[in-house]
Amino acid sequence: MYTLILLFVSTSAFANQTNQIRYIESKKYPDPKQSYFVDLLTLILNATKEEFGDYTLKPVAFEMSQARTSASLKRNEFIDIHWRMTSQQLEQDLQAIYIPILKGLMGYRIFIIRKGEQDKFSREISLTELQDRPLGQGYNWPDTEILEDNNFNVVKGYDIYLLSMLKKNRFDYFPRALHEPWFEIKTEPSLVIEDNFLLKYPAPMFFFINKNNLHLKKRLELGFSKIIESGVFEHFFQSHPITANLLTKVNFNQRISFTLTNASLTERTKALIKDERLWINTKIQNEQ
Repeated sequence: MYTLILLFVSTSAFANQTNQIRYIESKKYPDPKQSYFVDLLTLILNATKEEFGDYTLKPVAFEMSQARTSASLKRNEFIDIHWRMTSQQLEQDLQAIYIPILKGLMGYRIFIIRKGEQDKFSREISLTELQDRPLGQGYNWPDTEILEDNNFNVVKGYDIYLLSMLKKNRFDYFPRALHEPWFEIKTEPSLVIEDNFLLKYPAPMFFFINKNNLHLKKRLELGFSKIIESGVFEHFFQSHPITANLLTKVNFNQRISFTLTNASLTERTKALIKDERLWINTKIQNEQ
């Protein structure tokens, strides 16, 4: 009887604990793009209140790199969830929720360049010429490995310094996902978005949690399934301020695109590519 009471108490405590979901929120370097992930997470959790009850989303003020944040999650310290572009190593260390939360948007890359240097990126230059020119990427970013594997000349730096490095001529261009540069250069008058080119590669971004957090895994999978089947996820993606009208905004159809490979995908992640509901539909969006 005593054992059963202890089991009940510990199980109840775990349930209460897992209904408080902590995530990193930088106070020193706030990121407006984070609203997309928090709003999506809220949508998913609201869809499962009937099955799992109420919840609390709690931002935790820590200043950590992506790599350190993932390591903390693996150790089950400070946070319960993190969102990152996936890799084989991440899926080995953490539990991925296997639905691309940005519908593959991270794999469509346009460039931030210095103002007045568009002529260096004329439509006549080749992929080989782009590969030879130094570009900037962050330490421990999956994109860094992808671009290096595709023979690009990558200059690495800490993410908070990359725009400064570009302004100081440490490299010539800074590839960013379609939704990213608008916010990043808003207060940078010496930087602009390059007009002509686009890099493409499969790059899903997942919610990641600790491998032992089965309660949260079940809740997120159920909630995501519900909002996909109902069409709520697609509407959210099309209307959220971070992701709305992006393809029109970047003149997607007018850009010269180069398709790259991503050797860091697991077989399970590759299998998701077959499900068209999970990915951005560039044809439909450009017809609207």
